[in-house]
Amino acid sequence: MKLVSFSTADGKVRPGALLEEENLVVDLSASSHTDALSVIAAGITSIDNPGAYPRYKFSEVRLHAPLANPPRLFAIGLNYREHAIESKMAFPEFPVVFFKLQTAIIGPGDAVVLPKNSSEPDYEAEMAFAIGKGGYRIPASAWREHVYGYTIVNDVSARDIQRSTSQWSLAKSFPTFSPMGPAIVTADEIADPHNLKIGLSIDGETLQNSTTSELIFKIPDLIEYLSSITPLLPGDIVSTGTPSGVGMGRNPKRWLKPGDNVTVTIEGLGSLTNPVAAE
Repeated sequence: MKLVSFSTADGKVRPGALLEEENLVVDLSASSHTDALSVIAAGITSIDNPGAYPRYKFSEVRLHAPLANPPRLFAIGLNYREHAIESKMAFPEFPVVFFKLQTAIIGPGDAVVLPKNSSEPDYEAEMAFAIGKGGYRIPASAWREHVYGYTIVNDVSARDIQRSTSQWSLAKSFPTFSPMGPAIVTADEIADPHNLKIGLSIDGETLQNSTTSELIFKIPDLIEYLSSITPLLPGDIVSTGTPSGVGMGRNPKRWLKPGDNVTVTIEGLGSLTNPVAAE
């Protein structure tokens, strides 16, 4: 199932299931679930009878971030070898963890707004996973029991702000700095999340091109590590890091600029496109 959040002409955001082959969105709020978080917490990964729910054509809906209110949005830094090298930083011995604030989340088609107080805004294509069943001190061997599904995140970063402190969260949490979507694809549809092509392009120019097999800390490692410190909650999002090719690592550096159209594509998860605008 592809879990989305959508609205129609009435503007009310509600959870849905994307039926791509039929160009339809099924309204899951008819099953008493008010938002995507409640769908995830209930463990719903399929629809037995799609015809029993209200359905809308693609042309009638607007997609939003599939989960705009995760309890937490964890992000992992320096988790691809080549990205650590281009960042001129050593490979980490433990996962590098920071948070992105919920207020930074936007959906497909929403504009990334470049803040006035940063001159070095950067892009980062990332695969993220959503926790379904929560838990504390989860062994790596049990990771599949706790993953609800997978989505795309663009970890937009203000590099000058990031360098000014040892704490990264604020530099990565300006409003609009967490594009997410278009859907959360349930885990049963992805045979191996560690073998997916991942890439990013701006206006058709490929800038990142890799595979999730290059992750340093893979999903079992991250679940075991994070849950050894804090209980994971249903709906927590963990964005697993970006491959090489970010603007900071280029010569000359390639910062985001107004008018750009940024597309992150991950095999099996689709594409997430966002325009870029000035504040």
